This record gives sequence, C-alpha cells and structure tokens, in this order.
Amino acid sequence: MSNYLIRRVITAIITLFAISFVVFGVLELAPGDPTSALPETIRPEVRQMIREAMGLNEPFHIKYALWLRQFFYIEPVMLLQKSLGVQIIDPATTVRLTSWGSRGTPVFDLIAQRVPQTLWVVGLAYVMAIVIAIPLGVISAVKQYSLIDQLGTVFSVFGYSIPTFFTGLLFIIIFSVKLKWFPSIYNTNLQVTDWASFVAQIKQAIMPVTVLGFFQAAALARFTRSSMLDNIPMDYVRTVRAKGFHERYIVIRHILRNSLIPVVTLIALGVPTIFGGAIITEQIFRINGLGALLISAIQVNDIPLIQTIVFIFAFLIVVFNLIADVVYGVLDPRISYS
Repeated sequence: MSNYLIRRVITAIITLFAISFVVFGVLELAPGDPTSALPETIRPEVRQMIREAMGLNEPFHIKYALWLRQFFYIEPVMLLQKSLGVQIIDPATTVRLTSWGSRGTPVFDLIAQRVPQTLWVVGLAYVMAIVIAIPLGVISAVKQYSLIDQLGTVFSVFGYSIPTFFTGLLFIIIFSVKLKWFPSIYNTNLQVTDWASFVAQIKQAIMPVTVLGFFQAAALARFTRSSMLDNIPMDYVRTVRAKGFHERYIVIRHILRNSLIPVVTLIALGVPTIFGGAIITEQIFRINGLGALLISAIQVNDIPLIQTIVFIFAFLIVVFNLIADVVYGVLDPRISYS
C-alpha cells in the first residue's frame, strides 16, 4: 500500500507540473496586453517601464521558472509565516505572485478572501447532493419500477438536464420576487455574531446551495441506481441471500459497498466540477467567491490570477483522483495495490 501511494504521489506531482506548463503556456500565448487598459495619456516610455516592472518582456522560460518559484515556494512560505508567526523569507524584498488588475495585490491574498464564501456554498451543496443522491439511488434500485423509482428517474432527468443558470433564475423569480422568502443577492459581508445573523446567513445560502446541490444530486442518484442494478443480480448476492441474511444487511453490507466504487470516482471528479458550476451560480446570486474573481480576472486580462485559479482547479482534480484510488481499497479489500 505504501509503495503504491508513493508511486501515485510521484505521478500526481509530475502531472501537476505538466498541467502547470500547459496552463502557463496557453495563457501566455493568449492575445491581450495588461497595459492596454491604462489611460492613453501615459507616455510610451512610461508604459514600457510598466511592462518591464511586470516582467512582460522576459523570455518564456524565465517567466515560467519565476512563476513556479512564486507558486510552489514563495507563496506557501508566506502563508506559513503568517500562520506560525515566524520569518523565513523577508516580505519586503521578496517578489510575490501579484495581480495585474488589483494594484499589485498578491494573488493568494485575493484568493484567500474569496475561498470561504465559495467553500461555504460549494461544500454545503455537495454534502446535500451526496446525502440525497445515494439513498435515493439505492431505494430506486431496490424498488425498481416502483413509484419511488419513477419519481427518482424524473428527478434525475430534470435535475441533470436543466442548467444551473436557469434553475437559479427560476428560484429567484419564485422565492425572491414572488414569495419574498429568500434574498436574491448573497451578502458576502454578513458576519454571524448572533442568532439573527445566523438565520440571515442560512436564508441567503438556501437558494445557491439548492441550485448546485440539485444539479449534482441528479447525476449521482442516477449513477448510484445504475451501479446498484449492476450488482443486484450478481452471484455473490444470491449466495448471501441463500445463507438467510436480512435483506437490509445484504443491500447495505454487500450490494451498496461494491456499488460505491464507481460512485466514489464520480464524487471525486465532481468536486472540481461543482466549483466550475459555482462560477455561474455565483454570478447569478452575486456571491463574491472564486467564480466571481475568475470572471473579473478574465475581463481585465489578469493573467497571473487566471493562471492561479485554473491551476487550483486542476490541482483539485488530481488530488481527488488520488483520494478516490485510496478509497477503492477501503471499499473493496480485493483491490490490490501491489
């Protein structure tokens, strides 16, 4: 097991470096100039000095090496210094990964300001999706062609077919405009200090969490049902039934455990996907999270910020794939890691 994990971690590291090269290279070749947004009254020599200060005139390999050092060394060390209160490198003389569109603000500081909002919405939505989808998929498979199965099928088809931007707008029209139950705009400056502010936080999170969770739950429920149906007619299930075990024990201990192996893959790969879906949802409900930050960075051609956010999404995909591989062995001891 340990040798397998070491090989997988090494493979993940190599994959991340390859992804970083592709992300940096593609965005470096993208058209656009960050100095184009400057006023036209700025003299050409001043504009050239700004370009040199931003490192735009350096060759590709120099810029890529500098970005790697900033992303994988300087920024983690700065975060460690801030957390532990120790000084490893001098912040005054260290060149950090800074945003082009936010007056030189470090990119990781901007992301750290937005991550709590996105994690609050995305995390709750994904937990809600898993809690709803797996029981619904199991019941639909066990009671195939029943009313519950038919309702679950309708839920899955509609939930996965309707895009989040349409569901979000529909929720705003019904629950904010017509019924006035929930606010249509998410207040990211709200601080939970008492019961009233806690209730306000829950009320403003209900619609975006439901929109994201509804979409993810539909796909997971359908996939769980299909995986369960594949395992129900297997020989080992008939053998366990012949031994006289209770049906609930058979479903949970044997059928569900084996059926969760492909579902775990979908859940692991769905984490970055729901972050992508949150980009649209955050725009609809005006949530100042990572999605809104990425959109604003694209609008002003803030290449360092775009590179960092895109690479973080790629990092999530690689890491959760690694986690899924480890969980396989927990669910099915027959899987060998030799």
